[in-house]
Amino acid sequence: MIGRKRKLMLLAGMVPILAFSLISCKHSTTQGDSTWEYHTHPEEAGWSKKKLNEAKKFYNSLGSTAVMVIYDGKVLVEWGDVTKKSNVHSVRKSFLSALYGIHIENGIIHLDDTLEELAVSDHDPLSVLEQKAKVEDLLTSRSGIFLRAGEESLMMRWNRPEREAYIPGTYFHYNNWDFNVLGTIFNEKTNTDLFSEFHERIALPLGMEDYTPEDSFYKYELNRTIHPSYLFRMSARDMARFGQLYLQNGQWAGKQLIPKEWIKTSTSKHTAVPASKEYGYGYMWWVADNGRFQDLGLYSAIGRYGQSIDIVPKENLVLVHRVDSDHLLNRTFNHVNDRDRLRLLEMILDAKL
Repeated sequence: MIGRKRKLMLLAGMVPILAFSLISCKHSTTQGDSTWEYHTHPEEAGWSKKKLNEAKKFYNSLGSTAVMVIYDGKVLVEWGDVTKKSNVHSVRKSFLSALYGIHIENGIIHLDDTLEELAVSDHDPLSVLEQKAKVEDLLTSRSGIFLRAGEESLMMRWNRPEREAYIPGTYFHYNNWDFNVLGTIFNEKTNTDLFSEFHERIALPLGMEDYTPEDSFYKYELNRTIHPSYLFRMSARDMARFGQLYLQNGQWAGKQLIPKEWIKTSTSKHTAVPASKEYGYGYMWWVADNGRFQDLGLYSAIGRYGQSIDIVPKENLVLVHRVDSDHLLNRTFNHVNDRDRLRLLEMILDAKL
């Protein structure tokens, strides 16, 4: 039983709360010290240098700490320190979505597995209704299970509905309980560790330049839940590789790392998001569902404070946007919202000749 196993591990002291120190890294990137290829002259690639500079001025006004734009598989622009590793926050969920695609294709995990069948539990036992939630409901944040969870913002806590307010699979509520339980289910069903899987199946094949297994860790908040959050620290240029992998339909260097059909399915809209003017929701991906960005096929991995991997298939482009939140306690960073980040993306797209 998933819940019982986790409790026993915790009681045995096998998985203590992890404290970590910030990892130092290089402070700048040049074309010579990266394996990324670069567009030497934006104009030759079909982009206006003047308009890209206007976009950079807007970027500077936001307080963002790094941006990287990949066009046709090469770096078009990079601003800020694209080698600095920091918390990607909820972008982590799209990383796990990729791993789910691999193991759903090989039959280890099934979308219609219920939490009752998976023996999922927590400090508070699930009700009969809650046990009917399926893996697919968790992937779309529609489980209908409204329990306390790790890494919750104050807004998440304040807006949490009452238990059994909605039938599983019928109501979208962005809920870290769903996402964190997916980590527990993944580890139990695959008999592996999601961080090891990510490193071996994604990071190594992509040739990530800064990420190491030590940049991933579980965060336990045992006063709230037995299910830990799975956190990643990563640089902009390594996040860009993940985005490019998706832009290439899961293929890298001639190998299919993530099933092509899963890329299509997970980045398609499965539920409306009433609170968002820009996005619907897929399987742990945000999917543009109106206007220009919908026409361009935009989908995004988004994290708190302004982290994102924005993929624009119709323009063969990936944007990575970072806000380094390492100074969270003294609040010496800005929070870049979706509206401003997408305005920056729009300015970059408008620079194409």
